[in-house]
Amino acid sequence: NPFAKREQFGAKSLVAYKALTILTWLLVIVVGVLHTFWAPPKGHHHRNRTIWNQNSHYHTPFALNSAITSLYWILLLLFQGAYIYHLYSANEEWVKHAANVGSHFIFHNLLTFGFIMLWVRGHFWQAELLTIVNFIQLSALYFRHSTTPRVVHIGAVSGPLAWNFTALFWDGAVMVNAHHLAARIVANIFIWAFLGYGLFFLGAYKDYTMGFELSLLMLSMALSQLATKVFALQWIFAFAIMGVLFFFSLVIGVPGIFGKEISFRREQAQGSIVSEDRERQPLLQDE
Repeated sequence: NPFAKREQFGAKSLVAYKALTILTWLLVIVVGVLHTFWAPPKGHHHRNRTIWNQNSHYHTPFALNSAITSLYWILLLLFQGAYIYHLYSANEEWVKHAANVGSHFIFHNLLTFGFIMLWVRGHFWQAELLTIVNFIQLSALYFRHSTTPRVVHIGAVSGPLAWNFTALFWDGAVMVNAHHLAARIVANIFIWAFLGYGLFFLGAYKDYTMGFELSLLMLSMALSQLATKVFALQWIFAFAIMGVLFFFSLVIGVPGIFGKEISFRREQAQGSIVSEDRERQPLLQDE
């Protein structure tokens, strides 16, 4: 089982992870950059557009701002590059953690590649299916490997998961052609799922990285909605959700400012076992 958690990896397995993580990561970069600026050749239905031309052509209540979302992806790709570097580290613990999430990371890259190819060609139903599969496997990754080092966690776990949660709504709204009034009313309700989702990880796992990532994506959504419909609720809700998630992420991420009782790390007595609460915290192992 390539997704099984292991304590040791053979030399051949590590070589395979090193090669496939880099190749699939570069595949996403090349295809993402290509279709940011160039659309595929016009197909039979003439729905082929660049990534952001699709976003603006089908401007739904979950459409995103191209500049902020591109910034999110640039930062995510940089963290992913740092994650890949962990596979080459002399630190055996770093290598173990990086290799344990390697199969999920490779699968995520392949699904993201497929999503881009379908999105720019207007195959939104198929793209949504890949997004659902990716969301499920990334969720499984998160709950099975929630104590990875911070860089590995952001690049391979929380960053991709936050994006795929957003992409479920981004592509899903285009898929069902959510442009009429009833769809916008439904969107005004569904947008609060972002707040619940972010607060779940902040409360249950003290994972401020998910909070920051979702707040940045909420900023992207808010700016996009504000630019098209000033007299609407969606951008107001998006800004509100962004503010709440950002605030609580700061509270958890900068514990020294707010007091020891919400410290991200808990001191353990010498020789004591790790508490259950500590096991649920995702970013305890710094580099």
